Amino acid sequence: MTASPATAPKAAADTPKKKPFLTQRQKSKFIDFLFVVPAMALLALFTYYPVAKLVQISLTDWNLLNDTWNFVGLKNWVWLFAGSGAKYLWNSLKVTFLYSLGEIFATLVGGMLLALLFGRMTRSFGAMRAILFVPKYVAMSSCAVVFMWILNTDYGVLNYLLQQVGIAPINWLGDKSTALLSVLMTTCWRVLGYGMMIYLSAMIGISPQYYEAAALDGANKREQFFKITLPLLSPTTLFLLVTTFLSSMKVFQSVDILTSGGPSRSTEVFVYLIYRYAMVDFRMDRAATSAVMFFVILLTITVATMKYSNNAVNYDS
Repeated sequence: MTASPATAPKAAADTPKKKPFLTQRQKSKFIDFLFVVPAMALLALFTYYPVAKLVQISLTDWNLLNDTWNFVGLKNWVWLFAGSGAKYLWNSLKVTFLYSLGEIFATLVGGMLLALLFGRMTRSFGAMRAILFVPKYVAMSSCAVVFMWILNTDYGVLNYLLQQVGIAPINWLGDKSTALLSVLMTTCWRVLGYGMMIYLSAMIGISPQYYEAAALDGANKREQFFKITLPLLSPTTLFLLVTTFLSSMKVFQSVDILTSGGPSRSTEVFVYLIYRYAMVDFRMDRAATSAVMFFVILLTITVATMKYSNNAVNYDS
């Protein structure tokens, strides 16, 4: 007996609808994820895979002079911390941190002072700011070649000027006491203008109402600087601190051209130590071990700085 036409629609309505595999919200999230996949793949290929490969090489005895290599476990790490490589490790760390402190001081303190000095928004002051900022666009290799001539012991411009005031020539690049300072002079010439422009742009963003209210309360310029300007520039200071620290720890070109790590390893920064192990000694295993160590140091200090700086940074506009 067949169902009547009157009861057929009712039977169709009673049939439960099939639940979709993905909701509309889930589909939207899945599509968003697909757009991220290419970037994640490139990041994994060119960042995470090389780091993993570096760790693997640090566990081998890979010497470029040999055709084969073997896994040796933690032998390279023992050599780096407890063997003959320990003294070079601590020396390079000391030199690198001294250099970083010098560059950070020049960028933060020098940049702040120049921003206060050239803060007037006039055409002449704008020209002077441009002159100070231009060295940032000059390649470090070109700067190093220029300063190699300036700091030359026999015919350098700096020693010539010192002789005019009765000071004997100084072996800037060949003396252990002045070699690192000479490298810092090259760096400071490039970074001072950069720090000035970053601080100046932040100072322009500070509302003048703060200074007007402080002046009505009787605060002088010095008090306004330490109570208003300096606290409101703390996010900018943190930005410059972190970026300058990372760039200064990775210094290489100026050291390579000016001193080649000498004299007596007095300017051998950590990156140059890695270069020496890989390209001079042909010990890729030791270079990889040092590179992994360097990566851990940078990561630890950066994370600690970002974590513990929130209490000292004022984000009020």
